[in-house]
Parts: sequence; C-alpha cells; structure tokens
Amino acid sequence: MHVLVVDDERELADMIAEGLRGEGMDADTAYDGARALELAATRPVDVMVLDRDLPVLSGDAVCRSLRAQGSPVRVLMLTAAGTVADLVDGFALGADDYLAKPFSYLELVSRVQALGRRGGSGAPTVLERHGVRLDTTRRIVERDGRPLRLTLKEYGVLEALLAADGGVVSPQALIEQVWDPHQPPSGTAVKVTVHQLRRKLGDPPLIETVPKFGYRL
Repeated sequence: MHVLVVDDERELADMIAEGLRGEGMDADTAYDGARALELAATRPVDVMVLDRDLPVLSGDAVCRSLRAQGSPVRVLMLTAAGTVADLVDGFALGADDYLAKPFSYLELVSRVQALGRRGGSGAPTVLERHGVRLDTTRRIVERDGRPLRLTLKEYGVLEALLAADGGVVSPQALIEQVWDPHQPPSGTAVKVTVHQLRRKLGDPPLIETVPKFGYRL
C-alpha cells in the first residue's frame, strides 16, 4: 500500500511515515498542499493522510481537487478541531475518514489499513497466475496450495510481477514500487531478491529474466 502523509509539521509527518513503513507500507511525505498534488499526479497513491491546515494549498483544496479529477485515492483528513461541523465539512469535500488531533497513532494506523482495504482503485485483492496465488488483504502467498513465507521485499516483487499479468517489469519499476525511496537499495538488491524469490517459488521456474528489460512471471 502506498501512503502519502501530508502535514506541515515536518517532524510529525516524518514520524507517521516512518511508523507506516514499519507496518510494511510504502510511505512518502509532503509538507504543503501543492506538493501533495504534485506527488499524487506522478505516482499512484492508495491512501492520503491529509492535514486540513496546510500552507500554499489547504487540505480542503487538495481534497476538492482530487475529487474533481476523479482520483480514487482514499483520504484520511486530519484536523486540530474535532467538532461535528468540521467532520461534516470534511466529508462534504470528499474525505473518506476523519481524525482529530491529537490522535492515537495506533488508531491512525488502523484507519489507514481499513481505507487501504477498501481499495479506491478497484484493484483485485487476489492475484493469481500459473498456480501462484497472492491475497493482498490477508498477505498470504501460495503456490499450488503450498504456503510460502516471503520477506516484505520478496512479497512486493511478486505482487508487482503478478499485477503485470505477464508483462515485463523493469528493475527500476520494481525499485519504485517495492523499495523505500528514502533508503535506496544497493545495485544488486533487485537481482538478489528475485533470486531468493525464485528459490522459494520452487520448480518449475516461473520468473523469466528478459535481458536488458527486466522480469516477467
């Protein structure tokens, strides 16, 4: 799940994003509304944790713009006020959920996960190909009914290959989809991860290397 945390309190935004990464999510940060829309336009976002009081462009304007564009991103609106009127206003703008500051971090994580499961993009929750079955909701992977224990990176690579439905996925695309942009991987990280994933998937081999282009399943 890709989450964009938008808050002008940089320390808070960075702390939330770091915590979400620890939960196995891919989290980026933006510190103003204009930057949030810029990032959302360049890379699909599943859930946006959006502070209402932002510089340059307010959270209200960001939410209104997303909905006008028909964006499927789920929005969890944060606000310093927690009145009923604020809640009603937030939902009227197109927010999917609302959380008043100060909030419990565990509650925020729970709400982000719930919004992610709702899947605004309509992506399938179960991906299957050649006997490999990946359940994105329960995070369970099987091959021909045999459960597989994968690391987060192996899981992410397999999910990307399954989602490509036979198409070739480049190493750069895998890095962008699976690795933390704040912690760039080593030059051999993708190759090593694919090798380990091949070994765990077993025989007959499923992941094909397409020279100069990438990998496909």
